[in-house]
Amino acid sequence: MALTRDFKQTVVERINRDPAFAQALLDEAATLFLNGEPETARLILRDLVNATIGFEQLASMTEKPSKSLHRMLSPAGNPSMDNLAAIFGVLRACLNVNLETRSVAA
Repeated sequence: MALTRDFKQTVVERINRDPAFAQALLDEAATLFLNGEPETARLILRDLVNATIGFEQLASMTEKPSKSLHRMLSPAGNPSMDNLAAIFGVLRACLNVNLETRSVAA
């Protein structure tokens, strides 16, 4: 039988060793939110939080309970725009990323 690795473990390890990958995931999460795919965006954000600062530190930095943040970033979560902005702000600072928006002609 072939050895397999847990996908989440692989993602976490890649985030930890490759800052550009972590930044690309944050960018992808923002793009997914803006394009109407919030479920996938929340899951990416959850993986980023787990691989970087963790939910306890995120809770401290956003002044939100850790359990609430876990719920917000679950597949069925429904975070407010204020909470999303706070989460993105903390992750941007942690990853040293600037996000820009550009409109493209259709």
